[in-house]
Amino acid sequence: MKMPRLGILGDGQLGRMTALAAAELGVRVRGYSPSAEGPLQQVAAGHTAAPWDDLAALDAFADQVDVVTCEFENVPVAALQHLEGRLPVRPGAGVFRIAQDRLLEKQLAHRVGADTAPFAPVDGPADLPAALAQVGLPAILKTRRFGYDGKGQARIDHPDDAAAAWARLGGVPCLLEGFVPFDAEASVIVARRPGGEAACFPIVQNVHKNHILARTIAPGPFPAALADRARALALRLADELDLQGLLAVELFVGPGDHLRVNELAPRPHNSGHWTQLGCATSQFHQLVRAALDLPLGPVDLLHPTEMVNLIGDGVAAAVDLLAEPGAQLHLYGKDEARPGRKMGHVNRRCTR
Repeated sequence: MKMPRLGILGDGQLGRMTALAAAELGVRVRGYSPSAEGPLQQVAAGHTAAPWDDLAALDAFADQVDVVTCEFENVPVAALQHLEGRLPVRPGAGVFRIAQDRLLEKQLAHRVGADTAPFAPVDGPADLPAALAQVGLPAILKTRRFGYDGKGQARIDHPDDAAAAWARLGGVPCLLEGFVPFDAEASVIVARRPGGEAACFPIVQNVHKNHILARTIAPGPFPAALADRARALALRLADELDLQGLLAVELFVGPGDHLRVNELAPRPHNSGHWTQLGCATSQFHQLVRAALDLPLGPVDLLHPTEMVNLIGDGVAAAVDLLAEPGAQLHLYGKDEARPGRKMGHVNRRCTR
């Protein structure tokens, strides 16, 4: 059986692990990114290194693959739209247009009946007084685009701090977001095929350190009713987006098991790495299946699992982890360990 060829936009570790999963299904992967080297390129069958706006290079890339997906959410929408004129792009440009903009994400959540933190758009410094009055203090001013792992954010505790926060973020369109009480951070990942078949992985609890995910516990220690509501919410979001691929939904769990949508990511997600050990189908295999319109795999929990990120110098523990019984080590092939840089992760079975 000849399998379709999969193109992946981006060259990071998420693409690397997707390519490895694709290879197990006999799927050849070709990457595309402006970089001449990256974790994906170490394992892909081929790679195109060219700018996102090089239409000739995009056309040549499209000639070498059958379907395209993405391994990070900030691929320029114009590049996705150009490729959509040539072949299926899953998820499509419309999904990424929303996921790249915090304001559009919040509005989408409200359309499907989900709650979020209070928010107000801030397109210029003149909008700040009204936004502060609407949202209240303390608040976080966030760039609408290109924010991750705590980047593109500035806290405002007093009205006099607002102008400096705006200037510090570079004067780009922003979103002012109010603080909400929460007991835990969680996420749920949903896969959906073009025809509408969908499957949700179990909800997990996420623990962050310095705004970077440090640990994921699967399944999350939440009541069954909350888990059911999270799954239903993810399915509504996937249907509203007409998702074809993978979507991670980051959530705040507040008092009374109240759920609020925080962010969306239409790609494999750090909080889904545990599925490589603890689930019948990993998130990476599921993305390949969904993107190529193949039957989705079962998402049954095999056993409780913990994922721990190896960040910066934390990768020095890799040799010891290789000697640890039951530890499943994944390294990303990055040569230089820098503060805050994700170098790998380890999955372990939990005893609970």
